Amino acid sequence: MLVDNVNPAKEKLRAGGKLSACWLQAGSGVTAEIVAEAGVDVGVIDLEHGPGDIMILASQIQAMKNCPAVPFARAPWNDMVAIKRILDAGVYGLIVPYVNTREEAVRAVAAAQYPPAGVRGIAGSPRAAHYANQSIEYLKRANDAIFIFTQVETVEAIRNLDAILTVERLDGIFIGPMDLSTSMGRFASPGDPDVKDAILGIEKKVLQAGKILATVGSGWEDAKEKYDRGYGLVIYLSDTMTLGQAIRERIAPFKKTFGGL
Repeated sequence: MLVDNVNPAKEKLRAGGKLSACWLQAGSGVTAEIVAEAGVDVGVIDLEHGPGDIMILASQIQAMKNCPAVPFARAPWNDMVAIKRILDAGVYGLIVPYVNTREEAVRAVAAAQYPPAGVRGIAGSPRAAHYANQSIEYLKRANDAIFIFTQVETVEAIRNLDAILTVERLDGIFIGPMDLSTSMGRFASPGDPDVKDAILGIEKKVLQAGKILATVGSGWEDAKEKYDRGYGLVIYLSDTMTLGQAIRERIAPFKKTFGGL
C-alpha cells in the first residue's frame, strides 16, 4: 500500500535493492488482486500487449490497494495523452516501449512529469490525486515518486543508448529481448549468441550510467541469474502465462494416465 504518496518500489531500487514483478496481462481486477495478495512487489499492468483500457487499469489498481504491491504499467506507446491518463489512474511506475533516440526518451520523461520538469497536465480530480481529497500532496510529490523506464528493444536504440542514458529523470532501462532479437534479424530468439552479447553490452552501459536495469525472465532460475548480474527488477511471473504453466504441469500426469480428448 502506498502511504503519503511515497513510492517504496522506487526507494528500494534507488537504494540498490531487488524487486519481484509480475505481468498483469489478463485485463482483470481479480487476477491483479490475487497477484498482489500473493506477495509480489510490483504488478506491471500491460497496456501494450494486454487487452485492458483505462477503466480496467483503474480497477486493477484498486484491486491492489490493500496490499504492499506497487502498481506499474507499460504504456501502449510513447504518447503524451496515453501516459497522462495512465498516471492519472494512479500507477507509480511507467514503462514506455519502443524508445529509440534521446529525443524520444526526453519526450517520454516529459510526459510523465509535471511542469517545469515536464508537460504532464495538472489536475487534482483524477484517482491518482485522490479525487481532490489530497490532491496538493500528490501533485507536490508525483515527479519524484513516479519511476520511469524506457525500453531498449531495437538496434537503433542500442546505437543511441549512450545519449538516451544522459536524459535527466530517466530512472532506468527495460530491455525487451524478443523485439530486440527480432530487430537484430534473429526472429524471437533472445538466446542467440549475438543477441546475448548485445544485451550484455546494454547491461554494462546502463549500470555504468547509474540507471536501474529491468527486463523479463523465463522463470526463477533465469531471473536469479539476471539479479546477480545487476538487474533491479525482473518480470518473471504473469497472471496469464504462469497460470498456463501451472495447469500444464498439473494436467500432465492426468493425460499420461488417462489420455485426453
